[in-house]
Amino acid sequence: MGLSPNRNVFISCAVTGAGDTTGRSDKIPVTPRQIADAAIEATRAGAAIAHIHVRDPETGKAARDPALYREVVEGVRASGVDVVLNLTAGMGGDLVLGPPDNPLPLSDAGTDLIGAAERLAHVAELKPEICTLDCGTMNFGEGDYVMTNTPAMLCEMARQIQALGVRPEIEIFDTGHLLLAKWLKEQGLVDDPVLVQLCMGIPWGAPDDIATLNALVANLPEDWVFSAFSIGRNQLPYAAMAILAGGNIRVGLEDNIWLEKGVLATNGQLVDRAARIAEGMGCRVLTPQEVRDKLKLTKRWA
Repeated sequence: MGLSPNRNVFISCAVTGAGDTTGRSDKIPVTPRQIADAAIEATRAGAAIAHIHVRDPETGKAARDPALYREVVEGVRASGVDVVLNLTAGMGGDLVLGPPDNPLPLSDAGTDLIGAAERLAHVAELKPEICTLDCGTMNFGEGDYVMTNTPAMLCEMARQIQALGVRPEIEIFDTGHLLLAKWLKEQGLVDDPVLVQLCMGIPWGAPDDIATLNALVANLPEDWVFSAFSIGRNQLPYAAMAILAGGNIRVGLEDNIWLEKGVLATNGQLVDRAARIAEGMGCRVLTPQEVRDKLKLTKRWA
């Protein structure tokens, strides 16, 4: 990988995610108030963007109720802390097959397939500056779960996101997803500047080795803006990898619960560590307003 480091870096913090991590760390925010507070904490530590999922406050499991998103967004906005909000639109594309010898009917435990408008209902209501668009279908982890995003679904979601005036962050989990992203751009469904997230090391997507990252970066159009992250113990090393590749940083408890071996992290600690890595490499960490200027975003709240 050739060295063309990014000297002006923004940090995104994915504060909770949808994974089954609440039993592994008591630092995972669950309630809307906890998630809002985690976004505020991350911002004060140096994150310019807070990536938001919501969870059922009673069970801790992933949820997609617009009312929960509303509580989080209102909590962040009422705090007076300036941060770019990035709401997930990944929920509602979950397909869980039956066992290998009897894949149909689909399993009721985990299957959650809904239409594009319903997947974007909270985005349409709350108008964040950014929302995610998972650009493809893939086996995700073990078992019979498939993350499902067909080309037709991606086109419709991209069309609706564009009409809302929200910037999509296109999530790239594997090399073919980048081709889909380019195709969406060719259809006129994604506005400039195109923003992508290279999601590395997730079974069974793109591995997080240097060669695969380099291949993805080499095939990105030069005017696209990207971040890159890996999961687990490679999250913090990837802060440096992303900078060296010319990109930006994502950290947070969605992807990694550890600060170091045996030490559970908070979102603020992960952001602080990432910021110190960036600054130690001679980079400047961008503010939320500088990110808005870079991505041509309009702040939607005072």
